[in-house]
Amino acid sequence: MTRNDARRDVADRREVVRVEGDLRAASTTRPCRLLIAGVPNAARSALADALELSGYRVDAADDGGSALTKVRILKPQLALLDLLLPGLDGFRVLRDLRAEGFEMPVLVFSPRDSEADKVIAFRLGADGYVTMPCGTLELLARIEALLRRQRPEERRSGVRPLRVGSLEIDPLSRTVRRDGTLIELRPRVFDLLLALARHRGVAISRAELMREVWAHEHGISSRTVDMHVAHLRRQLGDDAESPRLVITVRKLGYRLEA
Repeated sequence: MTRNDARRDVADRREVVRVEGDLRAASTTRPCRLLIAGVPNAARSALADALELSGYRVDAADDGGSALTKVRILKPQLALLDLLLPGLDGFRVLRDLRAEGFEMPVLVFSPRDSEADKVIAFRLGADGYVTMPCGTLELLARIEALLRRQRPEERRSGVRPLRVGSLEIDPLSRTVRRDGTLIELRPRVFDLLLALARHRGVAISRAELMREVWAHEHGISSRTVDMHVAHLRRQLGDDAESPRLVITVRKLGYRLEA
């Protein structure tokens, strides 16, 4: 091993310790129950072990039917979902979960790297997509990022809800109201709205939105942004043909009307 290799190894070990420390801290402030739905193999076992060592409670499902059942009964804070599940495949499980009103983050993983699979997964309500094989450390970081978006931060002085027209967006409680009526948004759709609200009245490009909302995700494209904008418009009751809230800026991106 060269001196540079040794330095990189030390740096990698320090990063592992840092991430695992963050995960342990998170688990002490809010115990989380996670579900891994996928075919049993060495990679799944390694991830489950890493999560349990980090203080999470991990349940497993070996097929699509048991995945649905365990989500209904256990109500995990996050689900990792293999697209290649036996029985009901991951797409069907994801569709059924969202149809039944389950809003916890879902991280999809699959050996398939096709754009079509990613588009379908995001349309059905996935909050992330990981192409396997993927390092355990990266998976841990992605899981923690999704859980962090779910947890309201402690209130800090000076932080106030954002008001944009008829919308009231609270970054701390992660709630949205339009004319006083609460609107339920999935975590990633809320992040998109928050990004637009922080730039309210100003056009923001798809590339900027990808950086701000999907900073560490692979396989994200402008189509991903467009699909989430379409979902946001539906949830806000904004007419897709003649939107008044989320405005399309031709050849650039979007603007939240102030």
